[in-house]
Amino acid sequence: MTPRRVLVLNHFAVPLGEPGGTRHTELFSALPGWDHLIVAARTNPSTRRAQQNRPGFRFVPVTPYGSNGIARIGNWVSYALTATVSCLLSFRRRPDVVYASSPHLLAGLAGAIIAGAFRRPLVLEIRDMWPKVLVDMGQLAESSPIFKVLSKIESTLYRRADRIVVLADGVRRILIGVGVPAAKIELIPNAADPEYFETEVSRDQARKRYGFGKTTFVYTGAHGPANGLDLLLDAAAGAGDAADIVLVGDGVSRPGLIERARGMGLSNVRFLDPIPKTEIPVLLCAADVGVHCLADVALFHYGVSPNKVFDYMAAGKPVLTNTPGDVAALVQGAGAGVAVQPTNLADGIQQMLSAGAAQREIWGANGKSFIAREQSRKAMAGRLCTLLNSVAR
Repeated sequence: MTPRRVLVLNHFAVPLGEPGGTRHTELFSALPGWDHLIVAARTNPSTRRAQQNRPGFRFVPVTPYGSNGIARIGNWVSYALTATVSCLLSFRRRPDVVYASSPHLLAGLAGAIIAGAFRRPLVLEIRDMWPKVLVDMGQLAESSPIFKVLSKIESTLYRRADRIVVLADGVRRILIGVGVPAAKIELIPNAADPEYFETEVSRDQARKRYGFGKTTFVYTGAHGPANGLDLLLDAAAGAGDAADIVLVGDGVSRPGLIERARGMGLSNVRFLDPIPKTEIPVLLCAADVGVHCLADVALFHYGVSPNKVFDYMAAGKPVLTNTPGDVAALVQGAGAGVAVQPTNLADGIQQMLSAGAAQREIWGANGKSFIAREQSRKAMAGRLCTLLNSVAR
């Protein structure tokens, strides 16, 4: 029997061997009875070199950008155009389902055009509530023409989509509040598998590889305005010589963060370049605490499903988060670490240090057990497979 095919539009997706977002690589690779093709940008802030096509992926050219502004909008537009043209002109066999993921909404618009041209159902995945998150972060005014255009696209996509996937229950509640039928919405949050984080490298070897000596707090992920990493630098200033803070990743805010840390004289802060997902288990083996940090934005209190938190927990590391609401409830409910208010990361660092290694190990073990029981990739892939089977014609 010929497998069904799902076409996935995700501007920022990368294969497992590259730094960046691998949610869809992992989920769609685990679907029985389905083939997939992920259409992503050839370059993005996580991939410093141009990607070459490989099984399960097609990379399309996009215009470059180095900061928020008109160049970044041009980058979104270019992806939507090149992804649409590439899919419409080169498919010998039509996909059975088109799956388009935000951010940004233009990826969803491209998915709607492609699904309409192929007469196939559209599944829209909402990873960030655009354009609301841009307004909450002060990057966009509700009176601006861009906001009005994005809002129109948003409402159109909600109507057009056959099903909508959300990563957080708070987003589901918002969509129901604006009139999206509850039956149309499926919750498929981020997840992780503890066995993925098992490594043959010993902790001593891992710490030597990365040069970790003191109690080490590691942040992995994007360095952008939404991540609020200035708050982590402020906290590092109060930690003194008791702990090291290591930030791993890339993004438009990284150069400014490096310059600020240098100006503050933060000798306990290090910045490491992005590493492949396959190297993350060794990095976390070397770390003492995983840090989850976001800007102080109301939407983040209930509208996010932070993959790094699940990775830390699956790796058996205690979690320090500065995000109240759903994320704090997750970490504290699982007994997996410490949650503080957005600007209180310094207090969180002190709590982690004062707790001692034994308590940190207990938090780490609790988190690992929770992930294995409640939030595995296998379980989320099962939800996704059921969804795709239900909408495929």
